[in-house]
Amino acid sequence: MEPNTGITFDDVAGIDEAKQDFEEVVDFLKTPQKFAAVGAKIPKGVLLVGPPGTGKTLLAKAIAGEAGVPFFSLSGSEFIEMFVGVGASRVRDLFNNAKKKSPCLVFIDEIDAVGRQRGTGIGGGNDEREQTLNQLLTEMDGFSGNSGVIVLAATNRPEILDSALLRPGRFDRQVSVGLPDVKGREEILKVHSKNKKLDKNVSLSVIAMRTPGFSGAELANLMNEAAILAGRRGKDKITLKEIDDSIDRIIAGMEGTQMTDGKNKMLVAYHEIGHAVCATLTQGHDPVQKVTLIPRGQARGLTWFKPNEDPSLTSKQQLFARIVAGLGGRAAEEIIFGEPEMTTGAAGDLQQVTQIARQMVTRFGMSEIGPWSLIDPAVQSSDVVLRMLARNSMSEKLAEDIDRSVKHIIEKAYEIAKTHIKNNRDAIDRLVDVLLEKETLTGDEFRGILAMFSDKFSGNVQQNDNVRELVNV
Repeated sequence: MEPNTGITFDDVAGIDEAKQDFEEVVDFLKTPQKFAAVGAKIPKGVLLVGPPGTGKTLLAKAIAGEAGVPFFSLSGSEFIEMFVGVGASRVRDLFNNAKKKSPCLVFIDEIDAVGRQRGTGIGGGNDEREQTLNQLLTEMDGFSGNSGVIVLAATNRPEILDSALLRPGRFDRQVSVGLPDVKGREEILKVHSKNKKLDKNVSLSVIAMRTPGFSGAELANLMNEAAILAGRRGKDKITLKEIDDSIDRIIAGMEGTQMTDGKNKMLVAYHEIGHAVCATLTQGHDPVQKVTLIPRGQARGLTWFKPNEDPSLTSKQQLFARIVAGLGGRAAEEIIFGEPEMTTGAAGDLQQVTQIARQMVTRFGMSEIGPWSLIDPAVQSSDVVLRMLARNSMSEKLAEDIDRSVKHIIEKAYEIAKTHIKNNRDAIDRLVDVLLEKETLTGDEFRGILAMFSDKFSGNVQQNDNVRELVNV
């Protein structure tokens, strides 16, 4: 039990909708008489639902800090023991202590450890976990009145929780704590940059644009990695270079040993330039941020893209453009070196491309089969037990149609990718020469060189002296 968490809503950023919901809970705890006067009851429980690292635990502590009430925190797994009855006893003790400190908050993290759907265990329902859950259900809405005790719980798997736990009267509210959008990421970066010395050229809004899909925990880790990198390099401030390197490290892995000059290095250069050219010349794709031959993780080279908008909604055109860009590396290998010289370097690209194409057909209804979902939700559930028990009711004919549609999308994209490579061979050769010399090309340098060779692209890029110098070398 913490009498004061020391955390307020000012320490929580990027999840404004969830904060608004919880401001009401704080008002309940501070001035219950205001709501009692109009016949309102304090909610018994609030369930926080969202991916890992989005700030569910931090938000719970902030509610207790704002309200100035005691904060009981524990994990769902702490109830469970090998001895039957111990978990139920701990639940009773927890609520007895909480009632003595009323009004207060009880926070149960990872409640799915104890709140899983009953009846899925082997050997009947009389096991320790189910007894613990039964006691929790009784305490939250049983014969005893728990006035002033609000239960907060967090989980990233709400679909496996018992329906009796989720009904009104126990968890009256479910608050979604999702991944932050671009504005939310910028606010989170501001919070985690307060105690760090940033160079004046560092723009948090640009960093927020470069980190789609990052959670609050990942953004905090990003700024910490950048600070460690700046210290290692003997700098007194964090520059954009440290932040860029930290993003690359988090997404792709640690920097590997640079390749020596040779056939493999040239092949990787053509592969990466193939990705970048096909992405740039296909309408709907995000712009290239940089192309590099510096290995990271399992990748021998990398092409980075910068999202134009927050990728919460993606169009059919954008998905198809990603498939064309993903096949650009393999297309470059085949056109330039010949089919016998194709390598295993495109294995990851092909896996990603196939997954996108299959989702277009089966989940998003973006094929000639029609606008309907072709996969049972239980089959694609994150719960292993549900996936094992689910029956796939798809007919053989429909499975064949799906495979044919996926194959058609990928073949069409591959033909477009090969056409881009054939039509821009001079530009690709020049780009590869520059990339082999510099090992990293920025997006502006790449687009500038491509614009000098491609009539289709030349009107979209302003030339500068540095790019002309690169081309004329």
